[in-house]
Amino acid sequence: MVLQTPTDYRIALRRLDALATAGVEGNAALEAEFRELIMSIDTYESKLGLLPIPNLPTSLAEMIELKRQQMRLKQKDLAQLLEVPAGRLSQILSGKRRVSLDLAKRLYERLGIPSDFILKNA
Repeated sequence: MVLQTPTDYRIALRRLDALATAGVEGNAALEAEFRELIMSIDTYESKLGLLPIPNLPTSLAEMIELKRQQMRLKQKDLAQLLEVPAGRLSQILSGKRRVSLDLAKRLYERLGIPSDFILKNA
């Protein structure tokens, strides 16, 4: 199957979703159709030159760095915003120092990092 237009692409995505919802396991014909749709969609998307979805942060340091970049702040400006010395922030970002409870609160309040993410990754 070759997808050539955005309409073909949307139809293929809908069919793929329907197959995934219905379940294709155990049915060889549906499994083959499912694999063919995935390959066709992949080929079409690669022709479009879409950017890959970036990986989501898995550590608190990565999340802080992502927020810093989104806010277009320099590391020293972020340290001021969080009311910590620049050296301490550098140690936190490099994994050499842990986050205190006070800093965790400021990360939540000032950077909008979800509290559950902070707790799981602190």
